[in-house]
Amino acid sequence: MKDPTPARREYRPVCRVSAFSFPQDFLDAQVALHETRAAYEEYAKTLPWSAEPMPGWEGDKQLHSSYRSHEEDSPGYTEEQAAEVRRFQDELRRLSAEVMTHPYWSTLSEDVVAARMALKHAHEPAEA
Repeated sequence: MKDPTPARREYRPVCRVSAFSFPQDFLDAQVALHETRAAYEEYAKTLPWSAEPMPGWEGDKQLHSSYRSHEEDSPGYTEEQAAEVRRFQDELRRLSAEVMTHPYWSTLSEDVVAARMALKHAHEPAEA
């Protein structure tokens, strides 16, 4: 049986755009946001399709196809699953706020969009 735990990617913050000098705590917050989002997405794949118990359904036959979309009954989330989803969501909100309100943004008079795009990719290895 395959291990459902996702392989953890090691991010090494390397600023690819030399025009911006991001503080390390800012880079760390962005990397944590990336990692937390990736972990949440992997966790969400293991959850039932509905947070609340719901009956299954079958869609209409599609034109020029015999395919019918369907879902089995959903038991809903357990208390532990719901708590873990809330924990992920709380952490994602906290990290998003940390990145969005970082004092670095106030040091820019222009090029804020370019800086934001550079920050989103700062963890990627520099191209050779």
